[in-house]
Amino acid sequence: MINKTVKNVSEALQGVEDSMTFMLGGFGLCGIPENAIGELVRLGIKDITCISNNAGVDDFGLGLLLQNRQIKKMISSYVGENDEFERQMLSGELDVELTPQGTLAEKCRAAQGGFPAFYTPAGFGTEVAEGKETREFEGKMYVLEPAYKADFAFVKAWKGDEAGNLIFKGTARNFNPCMCGAATITVAEVEELVPAGTLDPNQIHIPGIFVQRIIQGERYEKRIEQKTVRPKE
Repeated sequence: MINKTVKNVSEALQGVEDSMTFMLGGFGLCGIPENAIGELVRLGIKDITCISNNAGVDDFGLGLLLQNRQIKKMISSYVGENDEFERQMLSGELDVELTPQGTLAEKCRAAQGGFPAFYTPAGFGTEVAEGKETREFEGKMYVLEPAYKADFAFVKAWKGDEAGNLIFKGTARNFNPCMCGAATITVAEVEELVPAGTLDPNQIHIPGIFVQRIIQGERYEKRIEQKTVRPKE
């Protein structure tokens, strides 16, 4: 049987270097690869490009890498919850590429499927389309968007097996699935790691062919990004 399990997060991130491009799954603080991010902080990898829908918050998630000035460029869709991100962007310390959310997901999915580029109507006539090829299809204008190229993709799943098959839970099934297999090496961290053959094949969201390394994650905080409650009456 194929076994893609590695001992720990240090072994899972073997080969990461300065100036690499990383994909990181998650939506807000939901389903983010906390263990991989923590290891990147510990390693002190510098000048990295991060492809992620969000930029975390000031003291959690990708916010930790921003605090350490480890990120050179952020490619994201929504970045409104991080004061340090705002400061670095406005001061010119951080290169930022904002991408429509659906386009960001599709650029990952295109890389996963081996497609070099695709046409989308999103962004036509705006700054998003500047410098890009455009083309008309059936009377509607489209923008040619290239697929992403990344060295590592770090994803987080609810459950996985030793062969790399993954199941995502609830909202954590966001950018994680489309980032699997979209980079040279995909590292999956899971809340529960089970023997190969344990998972119901009908419940698997991502087959193990898209995953190179899998680890049992530790100490997930699962923070709430913004908690709003009704005042007591």
